[in-house]
Amino acid sequence: MAVTTPSPAADLAQTIHTHEFPNGLVLLAEPMRSLESAAFTIRVPGGCAYEPDGRGGLGVMMVDMTLRGAGERDSRQFVDDLDNLGVERGESVTDALAGYSGATLAKNLLPALGIYADVLRRAHLPEDELEMTRLGALQDLSGVDDEPGQKVMQELRKLHYPHPWGRRSQGERAALESISIAEIQTQYRKCFRPNGTIISVAGKIDWPRVRDTVGELLGDWSPVDAAPIVETPRSVRRNHIAHESDQTHIAVAYDSVPYRSPDYFQAWGAVGVLSGGMSSRLFTEVREKRGLCYTVYASQATLKDRGAVLCYSGTTAERAQETLDVMLGELRRLALGVEQHELERLKARIKSGLIMQQESSSSRSSSMARDWYLLGRVRTLDEVSTLVDTLSAESINDYLVQNPPRDFTIVTLGQKTLEVPSVG
Repeated sequence: MAVTTPSPAADLAQTIHTHEFPNGLVLLAEPMRSLESAAFTIRVPGGCAYEPDGRGGLGVMMVDMTLRGAGERDSRQFVDDLDNLGVERGESVTDALAGYSGATLAKNLLPALGIYADVLRRAHLPEDELEMTRLGALQDLSGVDDEPGQKVMQELRKLHYPHPWGRRSQGERAALESISIAEIQTQYRKCFRPNGTIISVAGKIDWPRVRDTVGELLGDWSPVDAAPIVETPRSVRRNHIAHESDQTHIAVAYDSVPYRSPDYFQAWGAVGVLSGGMSSRLFTEVREKRGLCYTVYASQATLKDRGAVLCYSGTTAERAQETLDVMLGELRRLALGVEQHELERLKARIKSGLIMQQESSSSRSSSMARDWYLLGRVRTLDEVSTLVDTLSAESINDYLVQNPPRDFTIVTLGQKTLEVPSVG
């Protein structure tokens, strides 16, 4: 099934092609004729939520192993061929998805997709390179554990989201030290399947050639049945991680709405007023007026079926309690509403971001894949721009009346446990 979605706006003119193959594979494409490059994003249903309990880190080890030879290429040839094509590339594992991304000259896009088709279908997963993968994963984990800011936010997600959605992609040390090649092979066969896989490309592309080439490479890839993910609610909403340091790290979360919600942009606007730049409320009240911390922010996070607002501040041990108190005070004050002048500043920043996104093929290919996973379709930049234009202080305040910040999950990391007010 193929669909083409043109945008009517002259200043944000774009065409988005979608094609779903009979095996469930989805291909998305956006021609960007002013560019000489092309970018691609590949997402497979192999995020850490699919890992068996107690095997945290299986996803990152699996993805790393897929890059150690595929099809007719061994590990060395795989790297050489991508380098010869000039592919700037990366890989990632999130809560639900694992994947690859890259950008190269437009003429090299199709050969690059050919190499990654082998990764999707014919990865070698060589046992003699397992220990190198394990060492890399353990080093990444140590790097996170040595970064208190990341550590406190990972613990926040773990407590706030139902299991397994709060898992960290880096995994756990005991599992990383014992994951076997057989487990990686089994996970690869389970997760690397066309049903649930999304490929998006953007840049200087020839849509019929891209569609036909992907069809030749992956059209006969057989679907695999997948078991649904079973969620387990969390009951603990507070934690302190003891850590000998002069710094204290504070993380706060509360429920919001997911990207697919009709209220998402109201929720996004509210968080933007709270933490959208140096004139935002958190920055002004916590840092500028009181000098309590060296950094503070809040962000709107979304999974497929739920959203959350995640807040962080790093401060000294002496000022940690006041920092937490002021942060919670600003979160509760948000429920009283936002002002129109605060929203206008935010809109200007959002519009700037949309224009910059329009000029980046990597950004567009990534955004299209994200939209498809979260919405089952792709929003044009014109549609997003219209949604932003229709935001008003009244619509955000109506949302906040129905969805005030409350029921906070709070995690701190530092010398001392902080007092948390009983309300919310």
